[in-house]
Amino acid sequence: MTGASDLTSGGRKAPEFMQDGDGHRARIGLIFMASSVVMEAEMWAMAPQGVSVHTTRIKLPKVTVEGIQAMMDAPELEQAARLLASAPLDVLCFGGTSASFLHGTAYDKALIARMKDWAPGLAINTASTASLAGLAAVGAGPVVLATPYVDEVHARAIRFLEENGHKVLASDNLRIDEDQALAEVPLEKVFDMVCEMDHPEAEAVFISCTNFRTAGVIDALEKELGKPVVSAVQSSFWHALRLAGVEDDCPGYGQLFRQPLPGAVA
Repeated sequence: MTGASDLTSGGRKAPEFMQDGDGHRARIGLIFMASSVVMEAEMWAMAPQGVSVHTTRIKLPKVTVEGIQAMMDAPELEQAARLLASAPLDVLCFGGTSASFLHGTAYDKALIARMKDWAPGLAINTASTASLAGLAAVGAGPVVLATPYVDEVHARAIRFLEENGHKVLASDNLRIDEDQALAEVPLEKVFDMVCEMDHPEAEAVFISCTNFRTAGVIDALEKELGKPVVSAVQSSFWHALRLAGVEDDCPGYGQLFRQPLPGAVA
């Protein structure tokens, strides 16, 4: 016998619909680099049912200090934030790690303040702020650091982590300065890179860069190394979910997703 809840208002049997990516639980806006492809794909791969991702892009001339600075100084950054803020979003994420840690913690905080002016009413995060929150959530002190950056940008990543209490015990970088080349690094190389540089006293691994594939390798690394792995994309998405009030675990993408948002960082 068909129950009343199985019938439409017209008396027909209620149809079964396919999932369509609707963000009825949370809609996350993302400002991302025009030449990049990784972060959106990894966010969708990790996304719980009912969470959607909506992107506007800005141009990154080159993955160097000068190229990143040119992107951050261009008017397109404000335009992107205002465009995204016209949609019914819950969170606005700036998806550039090196771009938000480029000049240290104060610069990252100033960027968030600017984004709040451009997108009033939305919760705001950056990849750098989210990375620190992720490391705090897993209880990390000293870390090892893997990046694909050129030496100067890599050095600034170390400085950013250490000025926020995370001594970098070991690190490695691939010295890539072309954005599209970042996304071409295979997961096998990321896995080997991290395993080879791990330090026994490091309490977590941090993998920086939002156009560097990481989501698919996190679970394998945690099993191999026996410690939490936090990446820029993974932590940005976790942080955005928590800001939106979504507390889901995302199985297979790291123990970070089993952690609440640290109140001191939110």
